[in-house]
Amino acid sequence: MSTVVKTVGQSGQIALGKAYAGRHVLVDELEPGVWLVKLGEFIPDSERWLHAPAAKADLDEAIAWAETHPAAESDLDDLAQRLP
Repeated sequence: MSTVVKTVGQSGQIALGKAYAGRHVLVDELEPGVWLVKLGEFIPDSERWLHAPAAKADLDEAIAWAETHPAAESDLDDLAQRLP
């Protein structure tokens, strides 16, 4: 672990270094002026529902089925005839 003093620029930004360029960070403000910065991958709000237990179980089941049933060409005429 190392300690580094950084200066907040006029635009309000702090440079963490090129090693972190393009990466996502989570910034928790523990109290005014005290921040905890964590590097990581984060789930967009629009995709969060995919990680709910019910949705995850459904997706896991669908993926397992797809892995054991290879893709095949559909006969559209046959499908059309089976429609009510």
